[in-house]
Amino acid sequence: MTFKEDLERVGRLVEARLDAMLGDQGSGAAQGTTLAKAMRYAVLGGGKRLRPFLLMQSARLFGVNETAALDAGCALECVHCYSLVHDDLPAMDDDDMRRGRPTVHKAFDEATAILVGDALLTIAFETLSSPSLHEDPAIRSELVLHLARASGWQGMVLGQALDLSIGQTSFGGDDVARMQALKTGALFRFACEAGAILGRASASERAALIAYASAFGQAFQLADDLLDAEGDAATLGKAVAKDAGQGKATLIALFGVDAARARLKVLLQEAEGALAPFGSRGEMLVETVRFAVNRSS
Repeated sequence: MTFKEDLERVGRLVEARLDAMLGDQGSGAAQGTTLAKAMRYAVLGGGKRLRPFLLMQSARLFGVNETAALDAGCALECVHCYSLVHDDLPAMDDDDMRRGRPTVHKAFDEATAILVGDALLTIAFETLSSPSLHEDPAIRSELVLHLARASGWQGMVLGQALDLSIGQTSFGGDDVARMQALKTGALFRFACEAGAILGRASASERAALIAYASAFGQAFQLADDLLDAEGDAATLGKAVAKDAGQGKATLIALFGVDAARARLKVLLQEAEGALAPFGSRGEMLVETVRFAVNRSS
């Protein structure tokens, strides 16, 4: 199976599982509510599903049951979607479009968007802690611990706080790299580390995946910044040139496009090199980072 075929296959699996998790119009007390409808709007029908794909490919290295990896990937995707809903709010990045359609606070309202994010975050931990995900409570507990660290006040949330503080304080290249490693990279690291946790990987195997994830996260964000600087809004499904318009500190703003592209090549080599211990088994992860670097949307 080619990379593109497997990415599309996993995307369909993730979409179907998230659809089932959220029900047709919610379940129990939430059934038919605006909240349930808004949650489905936020999660279904869009996105590359790269984070669950990375998790499932990392787990595959160790022969993990795909159903367990899929559920863990869907939990991660819920956190990612929650972060997008909150990032788009007027108090944050103030975006009107996401994935080619109105953002949640535009399609519904700001209060509903906040509650959607809250609900998706808690669903993620409900999913990871469920005995149906894995029979070993120690594995489930470790997954919960690492996702909490990746998404919380010393991970993704801190990255967003630092991003919002740009303009109030001076940011250099190291500061921008740290912010992006937290805001974007932390969830990619969890994706790869979760695969290692599910697979009971050795310390060296886990370290190799973490190194890969670090380079992947940096490369993904740098490619994203290049798309914002040079991309087309219709293709991306969201506004472009926002970073420059808002005076945001990015590596492109600090060092220029040519330096950014040179750095991207180095990061690609680092990511590929980190996978060397896995030999041919890591080929799909190699293709994933190449896709992230060369994507057009």
